[in-house]
Amino acid sequence: MAWYWVAALLFGSALGLMMLGVPVAIGFFVTNVIAAAYFMGGAVGIQQVINNGFGAMTNFALVPIPMFLLMGELFYHTGLAGRCFNAADKLLGNVRGRLAYVTLIGGTAYAGPAGSSMGACALLGRLMAPEMIRRGYSKYLSIGPIMGVGGLAVIIPPSALTVLLATLGQTDVGALLVAGVVPGLVLATMYGVLIWGWIVVDPSAAPAYQADDTPGREKLRLIFVDVIPMVAIIVFSVLIMLVGWCTPTEAAALGAVSVIVLAACYGEMTWKAFVKSLDGALRVTVMAFLVIFGSATFAQVLAFTGGSSGLINWATGFQVTPFGMLCIMIGVIIFLGSFMDPLSKMLLTAPIFFPLAKSLGFDLTWFGLIMLLALEMGYTMPPFGLLLFVMKGVSPPGTRMRDIYLAGLPFIACVFLLIVLIILYPPLATWLPKVSQK
Repeated sequence: MAWYWVAALLFGSALGLMMLGVPVAIGFFVTNVIAAAYFMGGAVGIQQVINNGFGAMTNFALVPIPMFLLMGELFYHTGLAGRCFNAADKLLGNVRGRLAYVTLIGGTAYAGPAGSSMGACALLGRLMAPEMIRRGYSKYLSIGPIMGVGGLAVIIPPSALTVLLATLGQTDVGALLVAGVVPGLVLATMYGVLIWGWIVVDPSAAPAYQADDTPGREKLRLIFVDVIPMVAIIVFSVLIMLVGWCTPTEAAALGAVSVIVLAACYGEMTWKAFVKSLDGALRVTVMAFLVIFGSATFAQVLAFTGGSSGLINWATGFQVTPFGMLCIMIGVIIFLGSFMDPLSKMLLTAPIFFPLAKSLGFDLTWFGLIMLLALEMGYTMPPFGLLLFVMKGVSPPGTRMRDIYLAGLPFIACVFLLIVLIILYPPLATWLPKVSQK
C-alpha cells in the first residue's frame, strides 16, 4: 500500500474515532493496534507496538511531569496561590487596573506548574472575573488577561507541557524548559504594556476606585511572607536547572518538596489538601502518559509502514523554503486548535513535525518553543478554540461569545508577535540554553 494511503488511513481512523466521542488517547491506541495487526504481522506486531509504548512511558525524562503538576496542585489546595493573589492585590494599592495585573502575575505563577491552561482559565474565571465586573471593569479587560495567562503558562518554567513536548519530540527537556525564560519575560512585558495601553486609551475599562490603605509595615510583611517564598520556589526550580546543579527531574522533585515544606510552615499542609493535590496531579499525569503511549505507538506504526518517511519526503519535495514550511506547520497547529486540546495536538503533530524540522536543519529547542506558542495560540483562536468555550462557561452571566472573542484577540496578537520575533531573532530562544550548557 502506498505511503499516502497508509497515512490517510491512520490519521482518518484516529480523527473519525475522536469525532465519535472516543477519548483521544484511546482512539489513537485502537487505531495503532488495528494498524499493527494489519501491517506488522498480527499478534507479534501488536505485542511489539505495546512494548514500545510502555518503553516510552518509562522514560526517566517524564518524571518532572507529575512533580510539576503536584507543585501546581499544592499551590492551589494549600492556599498558597490565594495568599499570593491577595498580597499582589494589596501591594498594587491604587494602581489603575490593578486586578488585571494581579490576574496576569498570579495566574502565571499558578498556571505554569499546574500545566493546564484550561484549569488556570477556569480558576481565574471564577476567582477574578466576577470581582472585576463588580468593580466596573469592562467585560473585555475582565476576560482578556485571564485568557492571556495561558500563553505565558505554556512557556515559563516550570511547565509540564514543555516537558511533555520535549519528550514527544525526543529533544533536550532541560534546554526547552530554560528556553522559555527570556521569551516568557518578553511576553509578560507585552501583556503588561497592553493592559496599560488599554487603560490609557479607554479609562472607563478600569474605573479608578479607592482601595483599602495598606500600611508600610503590612506591605513589607506581605512581600516577605506571602510573595517572596512562593516566587523563590519557582525561581529556585528554574535556577538549579539553569546552572546545571540538577536535572529537570531533580529540580521538579525539589520544587514539590519545597512547596510541601512551605505549606507546613504556614500550617496549611493538611491531609485533605495533600490528598486533593495528589488526586489532581494524578488525573492529569495519567492523561499525559496515555498521550505519550499513543504517540509512541503511532510514531512506530507510521515509521514501520513508511508513512513517516513518505510524509517527510513529500513535504520537503515541494519548492517551499524552510521558512515557508515552518509557516505551514504553524498554520496546521493553529487550525487543529479549533477542536483539540494541546495534549491531543502534540500527540498528532509531534511524531511528524519534529523529524521534519530536523530534516530542514532547524534547532529543535527553537522549533519546540515556537510549537508550544502555536499550540496555545490555536487553543484560544476564534471561532472554535476550546479555551474560548471554557471561558464562556465560567464567565459572569450575560457574557456573549463575541465579548470573549474580542477580549482574547489582543493577547493572541501578542503571542503571534512573539512567534515572529523568535523566528526573526532565534537567539531570543536559544541564547539561554546555550549559556546554561557551558
